Amino acid sequence: MVHQYKSNGYNIVMDINSGSVHIVDDVAYDIVKLYEDLSLEEILKELYLAYSKEAIIEAYNEITVLKEEERLYAKDDYEEYIVDFKKRPTVVKALCLHIAHDCNLACQYCFAEEGEYHGHRELMSLETGKAALDFLIRNSGSRYHLEVDFFGGEPLMNFETVKQLVIYGRSLESLHHKRFRFTLTTNGVLLNDEIIEFINEEMSNVVLSVDGRREINDLMRPFRNGKGSYDLIMPKFKKLVADRKQQDYYVRGTFTRFNKDFAKDVLALHDLGFDQISVEPVVADLHQPYAIREEDIQEICEEYDRLAIEMIKRNEEGRGFNFFHFMIDVSGGPCVAKRLSGCGSGTQYLAVTPWGDIYPCHQFVGQEEYLMGNVDSGIRRLDIQAEFKQSNIYAKDKCRECFARFYCSGGCAANSYRFHKSINDTYEIGCELMRKRVECAIMIKAALADEEERKADDE
Repeated sequence: MVHQYKSNGYNIVMDINSGSVHIVDDVAYDIVKLYEDLSLEEILKELYLAYSKEAIIEAYNEITVLKEEERLYAKDDYEEYIVDFKKRPTVVKALCLHIAHDCNLACQYCFAEEGEYHGHRELMSLETGKAALDFLIRNSGSRYHLEVDFFGGEPLMNFETVKQLVIYGRSLESLHHKRFRFTLTTNGVLLNDEIIEFINEEMSNVVLSVDGRREINDLMRPFRNGKGSYDLIMPKFKKLVADRKQQDYYVRGTFTRFNKDFAKDVLALHDLGFDQISVEPVVADLHQPYAIREEDIQEICEEYDRLAIEMIKRNEEGRGFNFFHFMIDVSGGPCVAKRLSGCGSGTQYLAVTPWGDIYPCHQFVGQEEYLMGNVDSGIRRLDIQAEFKQSNIYAKDKCRECFARFYCSGGCAANSYRFHKSINDTYEIGCELMRKRVECAIMIKAALADEEERKADDE
C-alpha cells in the first residue's frame, strides 16, 4: 500500500508496509499514482504534456528500483506474524491503579464522572494497593520492567497511599528481580512543595492536566462551585517542571468543539515554558454540546496544519518543542506487536479499581460486562482476555485499507466499544483526525531534515 499527499510544499510518498517515506519531485509524485496500473508507455502518453520524456523515464526507473528494494509497493508480511503473536502466553506488564475514585474538579467532559466511574466515590486502601502490586508481579512472567500508573479521579487525594505503595514496590524489586516504573496523572490542585519533591524523585513520568489558555481551561475544568482552576494550578505546574528540568513529563489537555482553534492552546502552553505538550480531541457522545462532529473535521485538520507549520518555525528559531501526536519515529517506531495490536489493554495492561476489581483499561471501569476479576482472586474472565488478545488491525475491516494503521495500531478499543459496542470497530472521527496527525508528523520530519541539510551546506 502506498499513500501520497502534498503538505507545506512537500510531495510525500509513504510506503505503508515497509514504513519507508519518500520526498519526491512533481514528476515522480505523478508517476507513483499511475505506476501499478499503467505500463511505462502508457504513463508516457498520460504525462507527455506535463513533463519531458527523459524526466518521466528517469523517475520511472528510480521508482522501479525502490520497488525492487521493497521500499515502495512492499508486500504486507505482518498478518502471518499476528497469528504467532496471539499464541504467546499473556504477560501483564502494566497496571493503572485507580488510587482515588474521587476528584476535586468537575471537568465537563470527564468520562470518569468526577471520579465515580458509574459507581461511588472511594479511595484505594494500602492493602488493596499492595495486593495489586503482588498481582502484577505474579502475572509478569520473566519481564523485568513493570509500570504502575497512579490514576483517578485525582490520585493526590490519596497521596499517603501513593507514597506507601512506592515504598512497598521498591521493597519487592530485588526480592523478585523486578523494577517498577511509577507514573502519576494529576490536575495539580493539591500539589505542594513536599508532593512535588516526592513526584520528582519517584515518578518516572508525570502527566499534568491543563487545557491550555486560561479561559478554555476554566470553562471545561472548573471546581464544583464553578470557579476556574487555572490560576491555582499553573504556578505549581511551572515549579514542578522547572524542578524536573523539563524531563519526563507532559502537560496534557483536551480540546472540544468550543476551542477548535486548539493550536492557540498548545502554543500558549509552550509560551509558558512547557516543552512536552499533548492536547487531544475530546471523545464524547454527540448530544453533548462540546462533542466534535463530522462537520468539524475539516476545520480541525486545518488547525493541525497551522500548528505543524508554527512548530517548524519555532524549531528554526531554536525554541522547538514536542507535541505528543506529532511524535512519530519513521526510522523504526514501536515493536511489531505494538504496531499491530496497540496499547495492550485487556492483556498486558489492566486497570484496578479502589476495591481491587480488574478491568481491561481505565476507560472500561464501571462497564460490568468487562469486569475481568480481582487482584486477590486473579483474572476469572479469561474470555475477555482472549477477546482483547484477538483484537488487532487485521481483525478490524476498516483498518486493513487505512494508511495510518501501523501508527495508530487500530485505535482505542474503549472508543470503539463506546460507539459500536464492539472493540473490533473504529471511532470514525478519531480515525480521520489520526490520519491528519500522521500526515503532519511526516511533513514536520521532512521540514526538519531540510533544515539540517541547509545547515550542513552552510558550514
